Amino acid sequence: MNDNWPDVGAFYHAGNTCTFTVWSPLSQSVSLLINGQQQPLLVDERGYWQVTLPGIEPGNQYQYVLDGGDPLPDPASCWQPKGVHGPSAVADPSFTWTDQAWKGRPLGELVIYELHTGTFTPEGTFDGIIRQLGYLQQLGINAIELMPVAAFAGDRNWGYDGVFPFAVHTVYGGISGLKQLVNEAHRRGIAVILDVVYNHLGPDGNYFSQYGPYFTDKYKSVWARAINFDDAYCDGVRQYFWQNALRWLDEFHIDGLRLDAVHAIWDAGADHFLAALQRKVEALEKQTGRHKLLIAEFDLNDPRYVERVEKGGLGLASQWVDEFHHALHAIVTGEKEGYYEDFGEYWHLQQSLRSSYVYIGQYSRHRKKHFGALPAGIPYSRFVAFAQNHDQVGNRLLGDRLTTTLSFEALKLVAATLLLSPHVPLLFMGEEYGEQNPFQYFVSHTDPALIEAVRKGRREEFKHFNWQGEIPDPAAIETFNASKLSWNYSTDPRAQTLLRFYQYLIALRKSSPALCCTGREHLDILPIEDTGIIAFKRCAQDLEVLVFLNFNKQSAACTWPLPPPARRLLDSSEKTWLGPGSIDNGGKAGTWTMNPESVIVYELSNA
Repeated sequence: MNDNWPDVGAFYHAGNTCTFTVWSPLSQSVSLLINGQQQPLLVDERGYWQVTLPGIEPGNQYQYVLDGGDPLPDPASCWQPKGVHGPSAVADPSFTWTDQAWKGRPLGELVIYELHTGTFTPEGTFDGIIRQLGYLQQLGINAIELMPVAAFAGDRNWGYDGVFPFAVHTVYGGISGLKQLVNEAHRRGIAVILDVVYNHLGPDGNYFSQYGPYFTDKYKSVWARAINFDDAYCDGVRQYFWQNALRWLDEFHIDGLRLDAVHAIWDAGADHFLAALQRKVEALEKQTGRHKLLIAEFDLNDPRYVERVEKGGLGLASQWVDEFHHALHAIVTGEKEGYYEDFGEYWHLQQSLRSSYVYIGQYSRHRKKHFGALPAGIPYSRFVAFAQNHDQVGNRLLGDRLTTTLSFEALKLVAATLLLSPHVPLLFMGEEYGEQNPFQYFVSHTDPALIEAVRKGRREEFKHFNWQGEIPDPAAIETFNASKLSWNYSTDPRAQTLLRFYQYLIALRKSSPALCCTGREHLDILPIEDTGIIAFKRCAQDLEVLVFLNFNKQSAACTWPLPPPARRLLDSSEKTWLGPGSIDNGGKAGTWTMNPESVIVYELSNA
C-alpha cells in the first residue's frame, strides 16, 4: 500500500495464517504473545518487526513483548475486544461489498450531515444509523460525516481521545458494523466521511511511547504531546498515519476524511505530511475510480491548505470555515464574548459570503494581531460552512443549541443563510427539526485523576465567556444520555415545519443551476445599506437567484428594485411555513417591505 514500506498491524490470510508487523525502531527484541506461546519477530533496517504464523484464527488475542517487558497491545490493532488496556485481536477483514457501481460524489454536490454515532440514535450504533438512512435520504442529505470512531477508553466519548487509530470502537459495532453502514449508505447514494485525529492521541490507553518516538517535544500541543512528523525517526510515524488514512479510504470504502485541527499537525520538513497524504489519496482515486476527499479543520484563515500544489499550496480538497458560523451566530444571538468579540456586524457575514473567511488581513481584537489572507480564486466548494456543529454546540457551557435561544422565524433564517450560501453546507444532527436536547461534552476515562483534569480543563475553557450555569459533569452517564437526540419532530408542528423547510431548501439548492455554481465569479453581494438586510445574487448563464435576508427583529424596507419577470421561490414568513404571513407590497418595483427575521428568494431569467 505504501511505497514498499511494510503495512503495520495483524493481517489475516486465507488458510488461517496471519502476518504480524509492528514498528519499534529502538527495541532490541520483540516477540508476539499469542495462544499461550511467545514467538520472536525478525526486524528490518527500518525498525519493522514481523512474523507470519500458521494456525491463527479470527478472534485470537495477542500482545507484543518489547525487550522482555510487560505485554502490550498492538498500536496498529484493528480490534480491541476487551478495551484499550486489553490485548488486541486478529480480525477477518473479508466483507461482501455490493457498492461496485458507486463512484462517490464531487465535493461541490455535497450536503453533509455531521453525527455522533453514540448519540444519534437510542441504540448508539452503526446499525442505528443504518435505520435512519432513509430519513436522511428523504431530507436530501447525500453525505454523512461520522465523528471519530477509533477505539477510546470506556463506552462514551466524542472520539477525539482515541488511542487505537486503526481500531473501530467495539461498542459502535466494530469493523463489520462500519463496513455495513458504508455499504448501505452507498446503496442509497450517500457518501460517508470519517473524522480522524492526526494531531494528538488520547491519554487513556496510550502505549505509543513504549514502541518508539511517535512524539516530539519540538512543538507544544494544548491536548497532548505533539505527533512526530518531522523529527528524528519520523519516517515510521508518517507511514503509520498515511497507512491509517488509506486503510479507511480503501478497505472500508470511506469517501472522505475530515482531518481534525490540522494547524496542530506540525511539519517543518520539505514535504509536508498533509501534502504527501493528498498525493497518496489522489493516487487511490485513480486506482479505484472513486472520489476521495480530504477535508481539513483549522482556524488559521490560511488558504495555502486548500490552494493547488502548483500554486504553492498543500492541495487539500476542502476546509471547515469557522468564521461563517461565527459571523452568523453573533448576528442572530448578539453574543460578544470570547472569539465572538470579533464578530456581530452585518459586514462580517457579507464578507464570509463573499470571501469565505471574514478576516483576510484586518486587525483581530480577539487575537490581538492582523490575521488571515484572501483565498483569491479558490472556489466555494473548497469551503465547508455550518450554522452548528459538534464544536460550536458542544463547547458551549451547557451544550445548548440555537433552538433554545432563537425564535422560530430566526431558525428558518439561519437555515436559509446556510443552505443558500455558495459554500458546501454541513448540518449538525437534529438541527433540521430543531432538536431541543443539548449536545454536551462527555468522556468515560478509567483514571479518576484524568477525569478531574478534564473537569478542570472545561472550567478553564469557559472563563472567557459570560455563560451562566453549572458545567455538566463530563464523566456522568446523565451527561451522555442528555445529549442523545429525542427524535420528537413527529408530534411537534413547528419541528415538522422546520424539517419540511430544510427539505425544501436542500431541494432548491440542488435543482437551481444558479445555486449549484461554486465559482466566486457567480456571487455578488447586493449593496443594500443600513437596513439590517443582507442580500446576494447567485447566477448561472441566463439565470439569477436573489436572496434577501432580514436579520432585524422588526419589519424592514428593502430598496432593491425587482423587475417584473422576478419569480418568488420562497418567503419564510408565509403561513405554509408557520410564519406571520407574507406582506402584500402591492406590486411595487422599488422599495418593498420584509417581515422580521425572514428570507425571501427570487429567481430572474434573462433569456
